[in-house]
Amino acid sequence: MTAQSGIFALGTVEHCYVELDLVPGRAAVDLVAVLAALSGPDTTVIGAGVTIAFRPELWSAVAPAPASPDVRSFEEVAGPEVTMPATQHDAWLWVAGGSRDAVFDSTLRILRQLDGLATVATEVTGWVYRHDRDLTGFIDGTENPSPLEAPEVAVLAEGPASGSSVVLIQKWRHLDSFAALTDEEQQRVIGRTKPDSVQLADDVMPMDSHVSRNVIEEDGEELAIYRRNTAYGGPTDHGTLFVGFCATQRPLQLMLERMVGAGDGIRDALTRHTVALTGSYYVAPSVEALRKFVPEEPVA
Repeated sequence: MTAQSGIFALGTVEHCYVELDLVPGRAAVDLVAVLAALSGPDTTVIGAGVTIAFRPELWSAVAPAPASPDVRSFEEVAGPEVTMPATQHDAWLWVAGGSRDAVFDSTLRILRQLDGLATVATEVTGWVYRHDRDLTGFIDGTENPSPLEAPEVAVLAEGPASGSSVVLIQKWRHLDSFAALTDEEQQRVIGRTKPDSVQLADDVMPMDSHVSRNVIEEDGEELAIYRRNTAYGGPTDHGTLFVGFCATQRPLQLMLERMVGAGDGIRDALTRHTVALTGSYYVAPSVEALRKFVPEEPVA
């Protein structure tokens, strides 16, 4: 099965993320059909790419090939000092392109097709900051797999749901407290050097650094995810739109639990300078699974 191409489409600088809720009384299959058609011959997406995903339970209820067995809607993730809220919705739409007008026009056309079928729950405009950095000034995605390895990490390879991905979406607001730290203090929070993203040596790496809490090893192998984050907002209210893909939900969930200190009580230091505002899990089905919902064109 083939994964949606937008998951791996690098180089786009403008993004729009929309979460949708099905209108009460409307059928979930109708929402899936409209969104699935975006990759077909009658798509209204012009000059931009689109990735679509659905609440796990919604997709499993209508799909001929249900999602990966371990995936479920987002539930609150709580530690001794910090909590990540659950703000689950029914579907997620990601439009990405090389210009803001192309992304704006395409997203607007899509939403007009959904009138009376789904309502917009959240809308976030994302953009690339200094090529590969987030708004802390650090390089984002250093631990990402290479383009050749990314599909093995992000896409389920076998079974009836092959070609699908589990997607974690979180909106993280950055607090002014991080900018008030010295560069050395910031590096201890992140666990990497700021200019070139070199991981700190073991003897100086804090146990609560972002790297320490997010690098998870099992049986000698590191659990990997594929990040497609962007910056959002303006000078007075901004942060990171976290977009993480994985073949299964477990690595994503373990990462969140370690960040809040669930189990060992060690809270990720970065959560003292950022706040999770949202949290949702979605299933991005394979291209073939989506095409099953697109009506065939009549034979001439």
